[in-house]
Formats: sequence, structure tokens, C-alpha cells
Amino acid sequence: MVSRLFLLYVVVELAVVLALASTIGLGWTLLLLLVAFVAGITLAGSQSKRQLTRLRSGLTNQQPRVASDGALVALGTVLVVVPGLVTTAAGLLLLLPATRAAVRPVLTAMAARGVGRRAPLITVTTVDADQYASARRPGPDYIDGEVIDVTDVTDVDPPGLPGEPK
Repeated sequence: MVSRLFLLYVVVELAVVLALASTIGLGWTLLLLLVAFVAGITLAGSQSKRQLTRLRSGLTNQQPRVASDGALVALGTVLVVVPGLVTTAAGLLLLLPATRAAVRPVLTAMAARGVGRRAPLITVTTVDADQYASARRPGPDYIDGEVIDVTDVTDVDPPGLPGEPK
């Protein structure tokens, strides 16, 4: 699954770079990639500082929003650092406060659906102890054998086959 996603990432990024390079030229494409990376790192630094300040201030009534914004800023920063125009553009969009406000409900719905799917359902049932008391439990694993310490090969006769006279 991971290898398929990585392959999809590589194909999409290469297609975008090739299309952009054929449209505006390789030099301008590389310059655009560098400018997007630098802008993303700068924006990620400022937004990270802002989120840390908000988390330290302890706004209790907005704590879930601050936590989800922090997660989106972290995801945006990772996407900016990953090489490629598509991931950098997606990271830049996640670093903008207006875009985060639009993505926050989607993230909340995905998280709620994921938690509901992974949460185990715990049921309490009564079990008759006598039913399991007589059940055979597996014992420890062991190998029945003999260890022979051989210091001189001429002192010891080679072992024979079972049933063979010695």
C-alpha cells in the first residue's frame, strides 16, 4: 500500500514538473520550485511560532481548534519540506489560516470516523470457570536431548542409529 502511494506521488510530481518545464522552461520551473520552497519554509516558521504562542497562552475554550490548527500546521510544514511542486503547493495551502479554517471540519470528520472505526467494543460476559478448568493448557516448549562435550574426537564413539547394537 505504501509503495503504491509513493509510486503515485512520484508519477504526479514528475508529470507536473515535466508539464511545467515544457510550458515555461526548465530554468523557470526550477526557480519556481526554489521560490515555493523558501516561501513555504518562511511561512511554516511564522505559523509554527504563532501556534506555539497560542498553545502556551492556554485558551481553554478554543483548545480543540488550536490543537487541530497545530496538526494542520505540522502537516503543512512536512508537505513543504517534501520535494515536489504539488506537495509544496498543498503544504502552502495548509499553512494559510483561511485554508486551515476550511480544512478543519474535514479533518475533524476524518478523525471522528477513524476513532469510531478503531475503538474496540468492550463487552462483559460471564464465563463458567469449570468449563475452562479442565481444558488442557499448553506447557512450556522444551527439547529432550543429551549434550556431549567432546574434547578429543578419538575418545568418543560416534552415535549409532536407534535399534543398532553398540
